[in-house]
Amino acid sequence: MFAGEISGQCPSPMIVFSLFFLCLAVAGSSLSDEFQMLMKFKSSVQTSNADDVFSSWTDVKSPCKFSGIVCNSNGFVSEINLAGKNLVGTIGFDSLCELQSLERISLELNSFHGRISEDLSKCSNLKYLDLGGNSFSGVMPDFSNLNKLQYLNLNASGISGLFPWKSLENLTSLEFLSLGDNTFERSPFPMEVLKLDKLYWLYLTNCSITGKIPLGIGNLTQLENFELSDNLLTGEIPGDIGKLQKLRQLEMYDNYLIGKIPIGFGNLTSLVSLDFSNNQLEGDISELRFLRNLASLQLFQNQFSGGIPNEFGDFKSLTELSLYANNFSGPLPQKLGSWAGLQYIDVSDNSLSGPIPPDMCRNNMTELAMLNNSFTGSIPESYANCTAMVRFLVNRNLLSGRVPSGLWGLPNMEIIDLSTNRFEGPVTSDIAEAKSLAQLFLSDNKFSGELPLGISEASSLVSIKLSSNEFSGKIPDTIGNLKKLGSLKLDGNNFSGSIPESLSSCISLSEINIAGNSLSGGIPTSLGSLPTLNSLNLSSNGLSGEIPLSLSYLKLSLLDLSNNNFFGPVPDSLSIPAFTDGLKGNPGLCSETLENFRPCSLDSTGSSRIRTIILCLIAGVMALLVSLACLFFLKLKQNKFEKKPLKTNSWDLKQYHVINFNENEIIEGIKAENLIGKGGSGNVYKVVLKCGKELAVKHIWTSNLGEPGSGRSSSAMLKRTRRSTEYDAEVATLSSIRHVNVVKLYCSITSEDSSLLVYEFLPNGSLWDRLHNCKKTHMGWEVRYEIALGAARGLEYLHHGCDRPVIHRDVKSSNILIDREWKSRIADFGLAKIVQGAGGNWTNVIAGTLGYMAPEYAYTCKVTEKSDVYSFGVVLMELVTGKKPNEPEFGENKDIVHWVCGNKRTNEDMVELVDPAIPTYFKDDAIKVLRIATLCTVKVPYSRPSMRTVVQMLEEAAPCTLTDVVVTKDG
Repeated sequence: MFAGEISGQCPSPMIVFSLFFLCLAVAGSSLSDEFQMLMKFKSSVQTSNADDVFSSWTDVKSPCKFSGIVCNSNGFVSEINLAGKNLVGTIGFDSLCELQSLERISLELNSFHGRISEDLSKCSNLKYLDLGGNSFSGVMPDFSNLNKLQYLNLNASGISGLFPWKSLENLTSLEFLSLGDNTFERSPFPMEVLKLDKLYWLYLTNCSITGKIPLGIGNLTQLENFELSDNLLTGEIPGDIGKLQKLRQLEMYDNYLIGKIPIGFGNLTSLVSLDFSNNQLEGDISELRFLRNLASLQLFQNQFSGGIPNEFGDFKSLTELSLYANNFSGPLPQKLGSWAGLQYIDVSDNSLSGPIPPDMCRNNMTELAMLNNSFTGSIPESYANCTAMVRFLVNRNLLSGRVPSGLWGLPNMEIIDLSTNRFEGPVTSDIAEAKSLAQLFLSDNKFSGELPLGISEASSLVSIKLSSNEFSGKIPDTIGNLKKLGSLKLDGNNFSGSIPESLSSCISLSEINIAGNSLSGGIPTSLGSLPTLNSLNLSSNGLSGEIPLSLSYLKLSLLDLSNNNFFGPVPDSLSIPAFTDGLKGNPGLCSETLENFRPCSLDSTGSSRIRTIILCLIAGVMALLVSLACLFFLKLKQNKFEKKPLKTNSWDLKQYHVINFNENEIIEGIKAENLIGKGGSGNVYKVVLKCGKELAVKHIWTSNLGEPGSGRSSSAMLKRTRRSTEYDAEVATLSSIRHVNVVKLYCSITSEDSSLLVYEFLPNGSLWDRLHNCKKTHMGWEVRYEIALGAARGLEYLHHGCDRPVIHRDVKSSNILIDREWKSRIADFGLAKIVQGAGGNWTNVIAGTLGYMAPEYAYTCKVTEKSDVYSFGVVLMELVTGKKPNEPEFGENKDIVHWVCGNKRTNEDMVELVDPAIPTYFKDDAIKVLRIATLCTVKVPYSRPSMRTVVQMLEEAAPCTLTDVVVTKDG
């Protein structure tokens, strides 16, 4: 006590003033100390927008005014909130934990790295800690001292190893716990969690938890959100889960759970979202009939059976229902969706029957998938008003009747699949309004009538399959307007008339099947100009005339012209055994080389022979003239390049990096002896400068007359337009990118007729060459791992490091180049797509390479960053297994993803998949990468990790000991 208080008097004014100034001094000292602690934290952090984040961190007397800093009523720092500020560096908990009043740390969604320091345990006053969405490494230190914590989020933070579950025992005040999406070591369900009875949020998805969910989980009665998905859980769902009556969201998908939904589960009447998909659960789902607040129900890929409870028709909030790949039977509730209207329903691959509920679609539905059941009746008329519909899949059922006319022209529809039913009637002219329609599948029905001319106005069509119907009349002459059309299957109908000449304008066509119709006339010569046509089936029609020589220019894997009225000689390049069966049934055909065909002798077919000789002479003369013209042109171009001085305005050089050469050195190097590769968008040359520097130059023709042999045909013009587009895309993308794992573009050089892209030269070629081609090289695991990690970092930069994310759209091993030190570079951005805004952006243009394309291409044509992730997962599988994406040993219609994922259950199984060339002591490391590949290639895009997460996982999968890399040639 003060002296004044002892004597019953007030303290003297002098004492009061002394105490006042002493408090000011202490406060000032504390403020100065807190300023120094914050400055120490700042010194270890970098950010791309430092001016915005730290510009206010200057005044030693006012740390409470710093951006992201909150102080308590006493003026001391109580909260640091720098979430999502693009911060990079390490977190100095040694300094932060000296802030004695600090209760909240929010540093989520940044790029902090390194280990989380053990100094974290000194922050004993913390109530709130959020470090999720970062790039930490190593194990999480013991944090049992943080016994005041109420909120802990380490989700997708990059930590790994064995998680210190014991630390949770002391955290009895925890209300929010999120540890998911980290690469922890496998461990049983942490029993410590059962003591945290105040939890309302528990997120343990993708935490490598094994074994059974323990009885006692029902003690966590405050839980509102409980997620245990994507783990290795087995056994049954415990019965006491029915005690969690506050649950609003429950997710346990992608595990190995068995048994039935427990009795009492119907007590969870607050549930809004339930996801048990991709397990091995069985029995009926009658317990779910009480869950009237459900908005989303996901039970797909299990073994459930029995009927769909009729009470589902009374669920007023239900908007998402996915029950596919089970054993359900009986009808769907006829009132289903009649309240709120479903946004999507997928009940495919069951044994359901009865009619389609009439009121499921109330203008909100985007996807209806009911394929492979036994539904009967017709499509309700009301579905013609489902303007939001994107996918309508009812194939392989017993449906009948006419399709409501408005359904054909829904403005957002991307795919209509009605195949293998009993539908009848015409395709109506409304289809002209279907501007988004990419895939139209109507095979194996009883559709009839003529195809409306309006089908040629559905400009997004990529695939038309109308096989085995009763269509008649002519194939629309305007079908050539469908520039994106890749597959046209009209076989097994009653089409008549001739094959439209305009088909040659469908420059993306890879497959034409018009077999089994009543077509007449000849084969249009212009079909030979289709650049990607791979399969041509015109069999069993009434076609006649000679087989055009132009078909020889196609790279066909299938040619079937059988059972027509063709005559004359079979062109030499088509006179191969593989096409023999496809030429039979044409008595007028002859060949000098094919067995069972009469020879083209002058006696038997004099006039035909003479015509053939004349045509061959004409073709020979034309070829000679074209060759002379090309030689003249090339000589002229060479003279222009080598002999004539270039005018300053002849070439436009755009420089993207500092260079010490001029365009003349590059132009002079564009000659045949320097050619090192050919691609769809141009030739690639190796150019060695006078200084000895090696460059790779891609040469793209752009003018109307500049491309040798191009002429002025419409297909050539379209090809040039496409090349110009690819050129613009590649330049626009690459010129703005600076990253060690992305191929460097030095400059571009353009003129009226040519475009040159000048890259760094990478002498070791592509990863495809080194794994599969004649340049195949023995690569140790360390080399393969470094190539994988480098390529992943390059893609991570494209997705997360650019001002606007870049989607590559054609990630494959041949687009991963390797330098002298065996470091990888992402290359070939001709298909790249810069995302225009945040989230969900995509393009309808199908691009990519078979075997690497994500499964969502098949129905949606959607391309997102997650599509690149899938393709990269395929590349990882190539690196680990040494296999190509498509091998005969995988089985018919199977690729490397099916082959790997079908054998991924145990470590022993996966060892068998590893390339035998990888030494035994690296097999476990290779399996870690293979498991990452399986995560990248899951079917559902949103379940794939981001490339940032992929990089983190790869870093954690580094070989235990990296030895010196030795690369030797095979043999």
